[in-house]
Amino acid sequence: MSKFQFPESIRSRPVYGTLEPRPGKAHLMIADAEGAEALLDLAALDASIFRAAHIIYIPKATGETYVDRLKALEPAQFYVGPTYEASVQRIRRVLSDAHMGLQVYLTGTEGLMGQAQNEAMTAGIPHSAIQTEHRGSVARRMQCVHCKGITEDVMTDPFVCSHCGLNLFVRDHYSRRLAAFQGVRVDAEDPGNVPEPVELYK
Repeated sequence: MSKFQFPESIRSRPVYGTLEPRPGKAHLMIADAEGAEALLDLAALDASIFRAAHIIYIPKATGETYVDRLKALEPAQFYVGPTYEASVQRIRRVLSDAHMGLQVYLTGTEGLMGQAQNEAMTAGIPHSAIQTEHRGSVARRMQCVHCKGITEDVMTDPFVCSHCGLNLFVRDHYSRRLAAFQGVRVDAEDPGNVPEPVELYK
């Protein structure tokens, strides 16, 4: 299985649930990689909601593994995107055309869910209509608090900022506005004293 139980942390850190079918005239489902498994589990609970569903799926490293199984759910609309960035205009269009009662399901990596949730809330979708379920990679989307650059898919702590090159400590402090965790220079008081990087959650 692709589920991971995150340890307890500070209040700003997102907490994810398990997707469940909800009544609604339309359902927007955004997933990446192993997030497809959560949609398949959702279909096992109530396949009928997919008749009014728009699935936006970003396979990432899983390639074609889940594509045919998602198509077999026969959603009203199905889109496969190469990256989140390539899919965001479609997401915004769907949200801008949405009517009252839209249910939003977000699943997969934290980076995808955070960014898509931000788009949904910016479009006026109430928080109560947005569900999230983490599946797959525990890689983080990190913002350097020093240069403000974003580094995607961070898997080690500390890590090197992809913009300014500083060695950053991976913190649980999370910005919903940026959909990113915050990274702070690990050797600010003792330049050059950088611990060996370790894999997150190991």
